[in-house]
Amino acid sequence: MSDNTGRTIFLDGEEVPFDGGETIFQVAERHHKDIPTLCYDDRLEAFGGCRLCVVEVEGARTPVASCTTMAEAGMRIRTKSGSLEMHRRVLLEMVVSENREVDVDELSGYASQEMKTLVDRYSARTGRFAGDKSGVSRPDDPNPFILRDYENCISCYRCVRVCAEQEGDYAISIMNRGFETQITTEFGGLLKDSSCTFCGQCIQTCPTGALGDLKALRHVEVEEPIEKTRSVCTYCGVGCALDIMTKGEQVVGIQPAMDGPANEGALCVKGQFAFDFVHHPDRLKTPFIRDDHGQLVPATWDEALDKAAAGLLEAVNEHGRHSLYAIASGRAPNEAGFTMQKFVRAGLGTSYIDNCSRA
Repeated sequence: MSDNTGRTIFLDGEEVPFDGGETIFQVAERHHKDIPTLCYDDRLEAFGGCRLCVVEVEGARTPVASCTTMAEAGMRIRTKSGSLEMHRRVLLEMVVSENREVDVDELSGYASQEMKTLVDRYSARTGRFAGDKSGVSRPDDPNPFILRDYENCISCYRCVRVCAEQEGDYAISIMNRGFETQITTEFGGLLKDSSCTFCGQCIQTCPTGALGDLKALRHVEVEEPIEKTRSVCTYCGVGCALDIMTKGEQVVGIQPAMDGPANEGALCVKGQFAFDFVHHPDRLKTPFIRDDHGQLVPATWDEALDKAAAGLLEAVNEHGRHSLYAIASGRAPNEAGFTMQKFVRAGLGTSYIDNCSRA
């Protein structure tokens, strides 16, 4: 239990408590103060790069970055004022002036609409600072998962930080300075030649769509609204929570659940990208059984079930119930896994069952 005895600050005239070690931004967020930011991800160490989160602190000569300034008892803080709103609008206008586009599809990633939302909120599409575009994209990277569209990069470094702080991969980094700043891999190579594990964390934290989900973006032209369904990844035993994105009856992408108790927004390459089997054209749509010549031929469900039952019964009669061993698919729903273990334990009388999600 936190101790905030005697610790209060004044946020926009309201006295509120805070815990030791909290930043102004964290206190403000907890008390529902809407402070804009583009470089902040609450899973990462505060960076203070975008300067959108600046607030006015009584006694301070200039506004301070709320995400890196610790709350101190008695502080009097203003999170919104005419000068702060003008500061934020001008900053957004300058950021936009270096980017090729603002309007990216929401299929790009979990956070991909953050800059677009703020630009529209502050009416920052003026174009008065229009000039050269920063960032050099990598359309030559043949990887099938991650779009590297650095012409939309704003150098918030969330991708670099999540790769290092959350994943421990250090696959991407920053080179050059100022206008020439660029997100890159070691020696400027391809992602497959780096230590990248294609977990997709960089995609989901990017606020501009500079890093995007290539598999999801294949479905941009589908004229259907995006729906999200919360589920649990079945590829291993961790139990990562995720959101399945669909358009109509088509699964178009996967996004990690930022509030997932087991993963807190993280997924591995399988959980993030390995969903093609759902609609794969090679997926079997009818049962097959072996004929008298050992060849697989299409059959009805009744024929297939009778064939399987006869084979299981023959094995039990000849070799005993412990001669059977079942493996459930990690791609099957939980209900199918439960039914499988019930069939093996209650129907066949053995506990020899496992699943490919346990590894």
